[in-house]
Amino acid sequence: MVSTTGETRAAATAPNSIRLPGIVLGVGLGGFVDGILLHQLLQWHHMLTSTNHDRIGVKYYNPHTVSGLEMNTVWDGVFHTVCWLSVLLGLALLYSRVTHHRRAVWASRVLWGWILVGWGLFNLVEGVLDHHVLGIHHVHGGPHQAWWDAGFLVLGALLVAGGHLLQRGGRPFDPEAPRRTEGRA
Repeated sequence: MVSTTGETRAAATAPNSIRLPGIVLGVGLGGFVDGILLHQLLQWHHMLTSTNHDRIGVKYYNPHTVSGLEMNTVWDGVFHTVCWLSVLLGLALLYSRVTHHRRAVWASRVLWGWILVGWGLFNLVEGVLDHHVLGIHHVHGGPHQAWWDAGFLVLGALLVAGGHLLQRGGRPFDPEAPRRTEGRA
């Protein structure tokens, strides 16, 4: 028999068991959204499109030339590989921590909240590092690039805040607990 204190402790710590997998999944999925939407579909930037004005001395690969686009595409591929590995790692962590009720975890606000937090953290870290510190690319280059970069950071902060609120509003879930059926003790 579990005491009330034990139940409260389990309920308070249960979301933490999927926090890390959710955040790692969110980082990878957020990276894919960035890469697919901004790099490929809109073609606003690639990994090295602003290295002619960067802060670390990376050789400039003009994305408007064939050789420059080839090198930018290679680095976009490296970026997507890191995103893919992040998603695989997040899935492996989730699988290792959730031994029962796996379908319920995918439907939980807690997991999706942590995924949004991870996506927001991706935006914040990538935005600060690549756009501001290194200066290797910007969300949308040109006369208003500072506004686009700031908007990317604001979106990241909103995703972190919204994800945190979403997971807090979710029902505590202990993926390790065996499923209880009604009528059983």
